Amino acid sequence: MAEKFRIRKGDRVIVLAGRDRGRQGEVLRVLREERRVVVQGVNMVKRHTRPSAQTGTGGIIEKEAPVHISNVACVDPKTGQRTRVGYKDLEDGRKVRIAKRSGEVLDNKGTR
Repeated sequence: MAEKFRIRKGDRVIVLAGRDRGRQGEVLRVLREERRVVVQGVNMVKRHTRPSAQTGTGGIIEKEAPVHISNVACVDPKTGQRTRVGYKDLEDGRKVRIAKRSGEVLDNKGTR
């Protein structure tokens, strides 16, 4: 079974290392087996594609490449700075993720 991460799809993250250090974006996919995440607008690569029945036209397309999960951190919704993620039980019985920096709730879904 793959490991569970504190960063999830839809989270706003900041890049900590590499050529895109300091850039922020939303997590599009979490690749658990590879311990990587795909962040919108970060680590863009050019892909040369051949025309096919599905794509129609070929050419050079730009897309996001995965970044190692250790090189990103969640962004605190209150301060906009990077933060660690913790967990807290609410009065109604839900377990939610919180930003350690401000105590703000990160979950918009509630339970998992």
